[in-house]
Amino acid sequence: MQQIEGIHTENVTAWFEQHVEGVQPPLTFELIAGGHSNLTFSVRDTTGATYVLRRPPLGHVLESAHDMGREHKIISALAGSAVPVAQTIGLCKDLAVNEAPFYVMAYVAGPVLHDADTATAMSESEREQLSLHVVDVLAELHKINPDDVGLGDLGRKEAYLERQLKRWNKQWEASKTDEIPAMEETSRLLAERLPQQIGASIVHGDYRLGNMIVGGGQIQAVLDWELCTLGDALADVGYLLNSWILQGEAEGDLTPTAAGGFATREVLTERYAQATGRDLSGIDYYRAFSHWRLAAIGQGVYKRYLVGAMGENRDMDLEQYKLSVTTRAEAALALLS
Repeated sequence: MQQIEGIHTENVTAWFEQHVEGVQPPLTFELIAGGHSNLTFSVRDTTGATYVLRRPPLGHVLESAHDMGREHKIISALAGSAVPVAQTIGLCKDLAVNEAPFYVMAYVAGPVLHDADTATAMSESEREQLSLHVVDVLAELHKINPDDVGLGDLGRKEAYLERQLKRWNKQWEASKTDEIPAMEETSRLLAERLPQQIGASIVHGDYRLGNMIVGGGQIQAVLDWELCTLGDALADVGYLLNSWILQGEAEGDLTPTAAGGFATREVLTERYAQATGRDLSGIDYYRAFSHWRLAAIGQGVYKRYLVGAMGENRDMDLEQYKLSVTTRAEAALALLS
């Protein structure tokens, strides 16, 4: 029987037989490329039917992180909304099955634009169309009343930025391996210049092209909801704008939008503002917050790789990743200067 790190094949197969209608073992499991946090596997049965399984990373994880039940709940709640998500199939909380909780969802066909090379396979008109759909879906997500879809208890609705600053400062202290002055100074300025939160939205927390299955110039499914919470919608907008590096802006940049043909940040912000009625004049604060938060997240990932918690055979240039944390922190500080 096939054995793959992170999957107890016999137990998980038995769980599938009990909870997934029509599944035909034996099952084959394959780690899907991409993602430095929760592990995502494709699961295929003898008929060729494919499912997707998500579980936490191997080894020790930070308190409250990687909650499979929470992620499963969010995706299930958004089914049928204007936000495209994969259909959830089942959740396993029994640690005797696979030593960690996991959930299973339907497989959604289509590419994930992890880099500029995958984006070049799309026509320029598709890239333009996708740009608009990306911002439209984000606006739709932020217009959903969390209480209406059963997510009103997902987290506290008020003081989002204060809570985030506290959380990521705590993560930074827990995973810090070197002093980075720009992190400390950015943290101080973010706390000093806190904007007033207007309302409470469902905030994805990692909304970018690399977390979407796409096709035909549309998002087919938004993925990776592990950082989702309730709070200030503009945090998602700042994050999206930071990931939207256009062709020629940064030499050697590999982000999907660097392939060219995507809408500008100005088009995205104007379209979002029109769709939601929100004021984006202070968006640079949120962009700075986003870079700073990503630096804290990146430091956590770096330390997990350093101690081997992400498993074997993970190709990663640790020194380059360490440098990227500093680069993020300095980009954050520049937006506040």
